[in-house]
Amino acid sequence: MAAIALFVHVDRQEAVKLAVELIDCLKGDGHEIRLPPEVAGELGFSELAHLEDDIGQTLDLAVSLGGDGSMLRAVTAVADNGVPVLGVNYGALGYLTGTEPAYALAGIQQFLSNNYTIEERIRLRCQMGAGAEVSALNEAIVEKVDSGRTVHLAVYLDGEFFTSYAADGLIAATPTGSTAYSLSAGGPILAPTMNAMILTPVAPHMLFDRSLVLLPSSKLVLEVLGDRPAAVAVDGRSLGQLGEGGVLTVSVSDKPARLVTLGQRGFHQVLKSSFGLWDR
Repeated sequence: MAAIALFVHVDRQEAVKLAVELIDCLKGDGHEIRLPPEVAGELGFSELAHLEDDIGQTLDLAVSLGGDGSMLRAVTAVADNGVPVLGVNYGALGYLTGTEPAYALAGIQQFLSNNYTIEERIRLRCQMGAGAEVSALNEAIVEKVDSGRTVHLAVYLDGEFFTSYAADGLIAATPTGSTAYSLSAGGPILAPTMNAMILTPVAPHMLFDRSLVLLPSSKLVLEVLGDRPAAVAVDGRSLGQLGEGGVLTVSVSDKPARLVTLGQRGFHQVLKSSFGLWDR
């Protein structure tokens, strides 16, 4: 029997309904089910609650019911333990998710039958000042706080000063995150299983406005110059603000995300669907 954790977007009633059906079915087959505490409370299964600090221990599979945001949360909770994550798409784009709601139970059963493949996606290791390290599957962002004013940021690559930017912000993204905020800022689209890191400026006030694609061994340091503070966010989670001289250090984690794929749509097909390219 397997230990399976469900991460559910509780504001999506269809996801909640499916989660209850999956719990009843999987428990009936003898599997152990784990839920984050607030999900357990919302679904009425308080006895299945596990804190996210330990939910990934001795876990066989994490299932995300929601959009890419729910996937990010699931990956954050279990990737350090090497647990594979299967995404069930209730979002708009579904770049990260592996199957659709109608096939959720079949997808889990397919996984339990060892009929699946794993895509490893690099994550970023991010440290704000001397604070604790956090991981990102999509991106780390250092951006302006004050509307209408740029922030000045110095970039160091592998211990050497590269250049400084006057911009709305800088994005350090993974190939997975190349289709997120970095893309909207004009960054390149990378195949999600590539080993690389992207540095993309947001609305730079300078001639050099291109993204950089960096080696996975690169160590990136972003330092705030001047007295304008900068906000730091990692995969949409705020880490706080940096003042003058404050730094965010970013490198590639040695613990990738492991996403379950079931032989359905590949990345190119997702791109074609998301950008309406089927008829071109």
